[in-house]
Amino acid sequence: MPIFQLTESLSVAAQITPQDIPNLAAQGFTVVVCNRPDGEVPGQATMDEIEAACNAADLLFVRYPVDAMNFPGPDIEGLGALFDDLGQSVLAYCRTGTRCANLWVTSQAGEAQAAAVQTARDIGFDLSLVRA
Repeated sequence: MPIFQLTESLSVAAQITPQDIPNLAAQGFTVVVCNRPDGEVPGQATMDEIEAACNAADLLFVRYPVDAMNFPGPDIEGLGALFDDLGQSVLAYCRTGTRCANLWVTSQAGEAQAAAVQTARDIGFDLSLVRA
């Protein structure tokens, strides 16, 4: 599973499985954020399954599922604060990592947002959800 580091405290990835959680904990992640609604595709791991694995590994699990219809969700400022918390090592996941990158860019403002756009584009993320 490729993991893309956006900042010192935030990385993003495609859909993870409960079996990935021990490895993520070993890599130093302390928080897992789900930006993917349950049931987008048949067979994807549910938030309950990922949360149970996170609890077993002593990782904080945060539910923040969004799609194109409700992007950027109910609390983009709070999510941005979590993404920017240098006291945590956050892995956010969705179907491909793109939605997570869009949420991160949207949570930024001014010069920080311009830098975030450049970082995400350099990695290759499509930022079509961002309304700057």
